[in-house]
Amino acid sequence: MARNIDRRQFLQLAGLGGVVFASGLPGVTFGAGQDDFYFVQLSDPHWGFEGPPNPDARGTLKKAIVSVNALEYQPDFIMFTGDLTHTTDSPVERRKRMAEFKEIVKDIKVKTVRFMPGEHDASLDNGKAFKEFFGATNYTFDHKGVHFIVIDNVSDPHALIGDEQLAWLAADLKQQKQDAPIVVFTHRPLFDLVPQWDWATRDGAKAVELLMPYQNVTVFYGHIHQEHHHMTGHIAHHAAKGLMFPLPAPGSQPNRTPLPWNPAEPYKGLGFRGIDVEDKAAKLDILEYPVVKNA
Repeated sequence: MARNIDRRQFLQLAGLGGVVFASGLPGVTFGAGQDDFYFVQLSDPHWGFEGPPNPDARGTLKKAIVSVNALEYQPDFIMFTGDLTHTTDSPVERRKRMAEFKEIVKDIKVKTVRFMPGEHDASLDNGKAFKEFFGATNYTFDHKGVHFIVIDNVSDPHALIGDEQLAWLAADLKQQKQDAPIVVFTHRPLFDLVPQWDWATRDGAKAVELLMPYQNVTVFYGHIHQEHHHMTGHIAHHAAKGLMFPLPAPGSQPNRTPLPWNPAEPYKGLGFRGIDVEDKAAKLDILEYPVVKNA
């Protein structure tokens, strides 16, 4: 794929720091006749957060947008996988933060930008404010032969997808061929990563069971503020870095306290990713980017 090679060469020459994680990932095979494309995943900007783990709390999201806009090749679309805003008990402040976030992301050059909630956005009001600003919390769309499914596992304060949404997922999947390329977006992991840290979905196994008969499924999620890769059978799950503060490795300490800010490397552990969908080589490549060049 000439475009993919050109972009990698550009990253190396320009020093933007893109890193290819993998290619030919298990469980990802895109059939012939589809156009190559790529999209960008950003996660956990936590707009409204203020605190010592990130003295640049009001600047990091804007810097990430500058970095996305500076990509040599603009993606087909951008997906924000939740926690757009930081939690607040005040419905007024919650809407204020969402309005501010929405205004900031207007600076993104890419025309198609999609959103889903995190628990910070939705768990205190069952997604009411999120829906007012961004629309549905779960939905599907298709792009160049790939079926995308957005699952809401945060609006329920008990970290449940819920029977109604699971029935919706089952009905949607019945419309897909078993070899259809399917990409799923969630905020929390669907599997039990560290349940005591809320890094799990209580009925996530039911969603995985529904997805399991399909041969080519990949899940992208946020929530844990770090790159992480996991397999449930043939289904690959990939967590994204956050845009506000990094969190410790799963189960590495008693609690999930944000990692301390390092003034020598102020944006260490923060970033976003690009995902290349390539038809001819039947592979999917994940490229990790820092928030800012040479960060």
